[in-house]
Amino acid sequence: MEDFIKYIRNSIAVKEAILSDENFLENFEKLVNKSVNCIINGGKIFFCGNGGSAADAQHIAAELTGKFLQDRQPIAAIALGTNFSYTTAVANDYSYDNLFSRELKALAKADDILIGISTSGNSANVMNAINIANQIGLLTSAWTGKNGGNLKNIVDIWLGIPTDFTPHIQEAHITIGHAFCYFLERKLTQ
Repeated sequence: MEDFIKYIRNSIAVKEAILSDENFLENFEKLVNKSVNCIINGGKIFFCGNGGSAADAQHIAAELTGKFLQDRQPIAAIALGTNFSYTTAVANDYSYDNLFSRELKALAKADDILIGISTSGNSANVMNAINIANQIGLLTSAWTGKNGGNLKNIVDIWLGIPTDFTPHIQEAHITIGHAFCYFLERKLTQ
């Protein structure tokens, strides 16, 4: 039981560190406000990630297109790479590294938003999607672990979770994702 208590306390400490990081808080608020403007102006919010981060991308997009806490109009949000036929075709015919960027080219327009989720900050397919998004004119954000990897240097808004421990990074990502949904929904329904 002591190990469980330690695990939970360490997870809480990561979230407390986020609350003490003014830059993180400012970047989160900026992302929420830019996302509100994007949706009001008819834009879409795209998400991408691999493994647990792919699950987070789908989860957050589902909360926005469905319902988080309130009955409201759906919010345009898409998790890239969720069509299995598309995923296997692109991975086979091109490369897994092109999975998100190719789909983004087909669906995105300037002034949309792409949020790439990667615990390491170095996922090649997420970086390729961010690069394409930057070329198209999307606002880009990366949600990563502590050092941000290469992603932190190529996005407009970086949210780095202050730990290298992957489970706590992922726990914080979904906490941030739920907070993102909460504030986006609240601001769009006021």
